[in-house]
Amino acid sequence: MKVRKNDTVIVLSGDDRGKTGKILKVFPEDERIIVEGVNFIKRHMRPTQRNPKGGVIEKEASIHFSKVMLQCPKCGATSKIAHKLIQAEGSAEVNKVRICKKCGEII
Repeated sequence: MKVRKNDTVIVLSGDDRGKTGKILKVFPEDERIIVEGVNFIKRHMRPTQRNPKGGVIEKEASIHFSKVMLQCPKCGATSKIAHKLIQAEGSAEVNKVRICKKCGEII
């Protein structure tokens, strides 16, 4: 998956098309993500010790990661992600970083 937790994404399709939000949780085995403020569902909760009142609770449901696109923090546009190997100065260690394909900046 090319998106990670705390990335800002824009929803491309569905009822919430055009909305932006931060990724709260990633489920790589299911290829699904939870985005803040997108795809709300209602759950009827029974009263418990943690929630003594119970009632109907609205919360975000997961969506497939192919329905979102990363918003570049530098240029603000949606773009695809490229990977690049960068060697740190003065060391032999090579790091794999994500790069915006439009502006070329490291994400």
